[in-house]
Amino acid sequence: MSNRTIVQPPRANERSDASPKPDAGKADGPIDLEAFAGNLARLVEEGGKAMAAYLRPREDGRVKDDMAEDIADVMKTLGQVAEYWLQDPQRTIDAQSRLIGGYLSLWSSTLKRLSGEEAEPVATPEVRDTRFADAEWSTNPFFDALKQTYLLTANWAEKLVDDAEIDRHTKHKAEFYVRQIASAVSPSNFVLTNPELLRTTLASNGENLVRGMKMLAEDIEAGGGDLKIRQTDTTKFKVGENLAATPGKVIFQNELMQLIQYAPTTETVLKPPLVIVPPWINKFYVLDLNAEKSFIRWAVAQGLTVFVISWVNPDPSHANKGFESYMQDGVLKAMEVARQASGSRDLHMAGYCVGGTMLAITLAWLAAARKDKGIRSATFLTTQVDFTYAGDLKVFIDEEQVAAIERRMLEAGVLEGRRMANAFNMLRANDLIWPYVVNNYLKGQAPFPFDMLYWNADSTRLPAANHSFYLRSCYLENRLAKGELTLGGLKIDLKRVTLPTYSLATREDHIAPAPSVFFGMQKFGTPTRFVLAASGHIAGVINPPSRAKYQYWTGPSPSGAYEKWIDDAEAHPGSWWPDWLSWIEAIEPRRVPARVPGGKKFAPIEDAPGSYVKVKA
Repeated sequence: MSNRTIVQPPRANERSDASPKPDAGKADGPIDLEAFAGNLARLVEEGGKAMAAYLRPREDGRVKDDMAEDIADVMKTLGQVAEYWLQDPQRTIDAQSRLIGGYLSLWSSTLKRLSGEEAEPVATPEVRDTRFADAEWSTNPFFDALKQTYLLTANWAEKLVDDAEIDRHTKHKAEFYVRQIASAVSPSNFVLTNPELLRTTLASNGENLVRGMKMLAEDIEAGGGDLKIRQTDTTKFKVGENLAATPGKVIFQNELMQLIQYAPTTETVLKPPLVIVPPWINKFYVLDLNAEKSFIRWAVAQGLTVFVISWVNPDPSHANKGFESYMQDGVLKAMEVARQASGSRDLHMAGYCVGGTMLAITLAWLAAARKDKGIRSATFLTTQVDFTYAGDLKVFIDEEQVAAIERRMLEAGVLEGRRMANAFNMLRANDLIWPYVVNNYLKGQAPFPFDMLYWNADSTRLPAANHSFYLRSCYLENRLAKGELTLGGLKIDLKRVTLPTYSLATREDHIAPAPSVFFGMQKFGTPTRFVLAASGHIAGVINPPSRAKYQYWTGPSPSGAYEKWIDDAEAHPGSWWPDWLSWIEAIEPRRVPARVPGGKKFAPIEDAPGSYVKVKA
């Protein structure tokens, strides 16, 4: 997958151009009761609009609520944790005693503070937890006690799950669900229990809540009846103008993809072109954001002939397009066209996340078919081929949940993009959901423009057959790693992939965890250059050298334990991009005159980034 661990998003206390003035949070005078009452009336009016935006599509039959299955799974999972603790009376008493003991310690600490004594906190948030950054969470005894009560309870609930002797998958799901519930009920998410929100509301006579409710109604309307939380100012971006603006041409298209070839900016280029296979679960232009962040623009500037697949945003007519169709009409067709357009039999291949998974399968299929020996290298960016340690996304993957997804896709022909977007956001709810709920709907502040978060919200649909194959073959049954996968009549064996490989993982990746990537790279039949970048699934990859940001680590080819590799790895400041370029150049340093898009074989169809990428979900 791709998606979507981004970078640190704007926090609830950060301003945008549309935010109130800096002193809006300071209640420096008496409340204007008339203005406050007027704003309450406007709040009710905007609330009615939000409710109408939610109900109208349901009454019209355009939206079918299917939350019951999700809620049932949550209750079933947490019920198994509760059953473990309740089936032994002594175990139950011990659990209760831990919680009550924490409350008593907090009560004692609070009384000391109220009497003017110093008292150490009983519970403190993690260093990176910015929900309680406002000074009053610590200086005001009431809000400090409220904060610590919440932290005590949340930590206690997480420990209940951690100590429960239940099967591994159920425990993983329970841990995830408890984190989601704990994030949702945080006192920082409510006006009356958040000191900063209280000050803002009193200072603006409730104007912030009116603005927030108006945005809530707009976001429900934009989501077609479901809340689509705005994470950025979408009016500031347009694909093809200030995003995905690297010059190039669409030189080929079929019903599954457009192939883009970018215009050269150097007189000579490396002999083998680079063909990039992005994930089909979101849009390719994460690799071509603004001019500074664009990996594609940078690669072209280094003298690479770059081809990129732009996948179609599927509709029900693509329902039966399976994994093999995407391989044959997508990856293999792109390779064929790139060869003809460039005049080079040799190619460098690169795949990002699930695009990398498909690339690995394609390379193994070609090896089994004894075809195509002209591929000089393969680069895998945050790519999993073994899903044993696939992280929190496995919470959504078991037989019951996959069957439920398949039933929904059978009805619609596709999986709506909002479902995948919601799943990715839930992996980092305290970064990608709740700060925006507080900032947008309670503070009434519009988020500031951020290109990565615009891309994050520009989701795509998924065709039923392809997505079902991927969920079952990779996540649920892990057949690729086990050597049990068959595609196009051929057995897929990663050990038959013996060309030079470069694998990038990112240290804070919630989509393709670094240990999972590291473990999977050991399945190939050749040593891999394994590089670990700082940050997450997106920011760790999109890290241009000009920004001199983050760092990366290098070491031996993956073998043994990931933790041992980390201990022995060498750290380097800045971006991994130059390291990758040196690796590519060492494989084939010869250069040839720069190539124009399409060459003599293909007439350009339209300017990059093409039309497929502009289709909204």
